[in-house]
Amino acid sequence: MKVQVGIIMGSDSDLPIMAETAKILDQLEVGYELTVISAHRTPERAVTYAREARRNGLKVIIAGAGGAAHLAGVIAALTTLPVIGVPILTKSLGGADALYSIVQMPPGIPVATVAINGAKNAGILAAQIIGCYDSVIENNLDIFKESMRAVVDNKAEKLEAKGYKAYLKEDMA
Repeated sequence: MKVQVGIIMGSDSDLPIMAETAKILDQLEVGYELTVISAHRTPERAVTYAREARRNGLKVIIAGAGGAAHLAGVIAALTTLPVIGVPILTKSLGGADALYSIVQMPPGIPVATVAINGAKNAGILAAQIIGCYDSVIENNLDIFKESMRAVVDNKAEKLEAKGYKAYLKEDMA
């Protein structure tokens, strides 16, 4: 599987969240690489990564960071590849600081932004971008979405058949 998505994070403390991106890309059979790059502590590494991303075969970059989360914006400023930002929950401001840092980009430097700790959705969005021109990934996404629909349909049937009291007793215990 060729690497098409770069998953980067500002610190290894972000790995438990960003691993959700890797898990969904594994499920959808999208190749990726994963590393730590800090916009503040390793700016040269960020510049090199962004400038070489296309040459290295990447199609999308997913950047997760908390606090003063400038990583996605720095990368987006240095490449024309789509960049998806994942704001990471922080203790001090509950992730709002990271969310605002990622979503409030100046004109000309767009960063698609998912929810705080929304790493799984970042992976799905990256796969959808790649699925626009890769029929295998498109098919994998169709299967994934159908499986989600089936889970909800099954839960709805059980709830409707049992009523909410029995459902809560049995399925929520």
